[in-house]
Amino acid sequence: MAKAKEKESKRKLPTAPQKKKRGSLKDYFKGVKLEMKKVVWPTKQELGSYTVVVLVTCAVFAAAFWAIDTGFLAALKGLLGITM
Repeated sequence: MAKAKEKESKRKLPTAPQKKKRGSLKDYFKGVKLEMKKVVWPTKQELGSYTVVVLVTCAVFAAAFWAIDTGFLAALKGLLGITM
């Protein structure tokens, strides 16, 4: 029983988060420069293939949304009896 109370007293209570020290603009840009050195940039070939993937994906989604929209429009026209 005494050990349980001892453990409870050793637990750290949650504290309010400390305010971060505000750095200078110069320090900020130094940090940005450091992080930019860590970036692994794609090669021209990778960039080209990524671009193709993005364009094809956009085209597929555009076609899918067009098909869904056309289907809903046809269904609504049928339900409401609209003819044009």
